[in-house]
Amino acid sequence: MPNAYYAVFGHPVSHSLSPRIHGAFAQASGIALDYRRIDASPEDFHAALQRFAADGGRGANVTLPLKELAVAACSTLTERARLAGAVNTLAWSDGQWHGDNTDGAGLVRDLTSRHALDLRGRRTLLLGAGGAARGVAPALLEAGVGELVIVNRNPARADALSDALGQPGRAHSRYWEDLASLGDFELIVNATSAGRSEHDPLLELPFSLTNDLTGAVDLNYGPASIPFLAWARAGGCRVQIDGLGMLVEQAAESFQLWHGQRPDTDPIYAELRAPRDASAAIS
Repeated sequence: MPNAYYAVFGHPVSHSLSPRIHGAFAQASGIALDYRRIDASPEDFHAALQRFAADGGRGANVTLPLKELAVAACSTLTERARLAGAVNTLAWSDGQWHGDNTDGAGLVRDLTSRHALDLRGRRTLLLGAGGAARGVAPALLEAGVGELVIVNRNPARADALSDALGQPGRAHSRYWEDLASLGDFELIVNATSAGRSEHDPLLELPFSLTNDLTGAVDLNYGPASIPFLAWARAGGCRVQIDGLGMLVEQAAESFQLWHGQRPDTDPIYAELRAPRDASAAIS
């Protein structure tokens, strides 16, 4: 039988910090771990996943743009993956893939535990309706945010996510063109890919969305998060948070699912954060 190993699937995926994060978790937990990056296009994803299982793959993380495609590969889904309509964590058992989505739990844990944000009652704007947005929306509602307004450049996707959440009095969609007339929010979450590549134009957002209590959160980290967080600073948002902490916390959820242990996330978060903070101080 092939040796068991783990991987992160994405396209592209060379930038992923997941191998470093899971390697640190494994070392601290005394677990021998083989964790790799696998670049798979949407067209090749299911074939690549089959090869991965045949070669000994027993667990995988899934990132952009494959999270929604991963749903179809699963025989079972957790409730949070079903609600999200997207999978970021796969576990192989009894010859089948089982899907979970740890993004929302990772985001809420980062915001509430690491950054001490009280999410309850916050009027919240969710920018985007793809796999990342679908992963965090149910968790934000469960964490107690007030009104959740979903805006996407493709309005049909925003409508679909709003319908899937099943809370019409609390979660609803609006048109991107209406952003300037939506009023202000206590929490703004950017779940779009804007700024991630030359093919994704930067967001153009009105400052009327913010007030002096607003927390601005980008699910991206590194260079991709710079444009939105710069907008948030210019708009006077009280708090600006990138997606690095969420990345670490969702990885910890996956690690616990696969290995039965929840790792301490603070050491690897501090290690990853240090060079970014130094770079920000220099610039």
